[in-house]
Amino acid sequence: MIGSSLSGVTFISVPGKVEGSQFVYFQIVLGYIIGYFVIGAVLLPLYYRLNLTSIYTYLGERFGKLSYKTGAWFFIISRTVGSNLRLLLVADVLQTLVFDPLNIPYWITVTVTILLIWLYTFKSGIKTIIWTDTLQTFFMLVSVGICIVVVSEDLGLNISNVAQFIADSDYSKTFFFEDASLPTYFWKQFLSGAFIAIVMTGLDQDMMQKNLTCRSLKDAQKNMFWFTIVLTFVNFLFLVLGLLFTEYAVKNGIDAHKDQLFPILANQYLGTVVAFSFILGLIAAAYSSADSALTSLTTSFSIDILEIEKNMMKQNKSVLERKYI
Repeated sequence: MIGSSLSGVTFISVPGKVEGSQFVYFQIVLGYIIGYFVIGAVLLPLYYRLNLTSIYTYLGERFGKLSYKTGAWFFIISRTVGSNLRLLLVADVLQTLVFDPLNIPYWITVTVTILLIWLYTFKSGIKTIIWTDTLQTFFMLVSVGICIVVVSEDLGLNISNVAQFIADSDYSKTFFFEDASLPTYFWKQFLSGAFIAIVMTGLDQDMMQKNLTCRSLKDAQKNMFWFTIVLTFVNFLFLVLGLLFTEYAVKNGIDAHKDQLFPILANQYLGTVVAFSFILGLIAAAYSSADSALTSLTTSFSIDILEIEKNMMKQNKSVLERKYI
């Protein structure tokens, strides 16, 4: 679930936002905690009680077929478009940094990427996704850790003073209560985060399919508990990385901003180790989001649109009736 939540966009954009908006994003992340609590306490018990494979099946039982099909199609269209855009960003960066120097055409980069994702997803479905996403997420977090260590050393920081450096930085301001009319106002960000978490996780097949594979409701709720803790910490790490990168760029007079900040510093100024870590982390983030989307789209289209589960139950019922007749 961590891998699915953190796409290539997160990997590049969250650190790039720190220069312009400080740690404002962390107010939304804190709101996620409330949203995830609602998911664990309200939505998961509902899904497990109904024994759902696709969460949109509930719409059919509660509101009728039209709402059911509409909800499923909205998910399929939005997830397809969103996943394409996330993969596009990563493909563009990889093409520029890695494959253009090797004279590999863009269409080959994209085709091979999608083919690799399809191959290991097709092999074992969600079982494969859980293991591959775990590995990809591990490599992504390792790459972030390496980048933080290297840029800290370049700034002359160590374990004893890096926390104080972050606290003293102008870019680390997190809570904004001064003006309720501004979009950065705490309660706007916090409540938005809560609703975003409920909608983007609790009402999203891509995210919830992993919870639905747990053996019991208790295991799924435990999974949500640890997911909340880890995701909060990981997002904080991305913001810390953005702060260190911004301070490094200012100190050295480097003209790199927003989404350009991480790629330019990693590949032009911070050495081979950081460059390799950046590419590794970017690929891991992209793959862990895309493969999960592919599986959830397959599930939703099969269950919600083609209704193969319902048709199979009808066939089994018909066979049993003929057998006893």
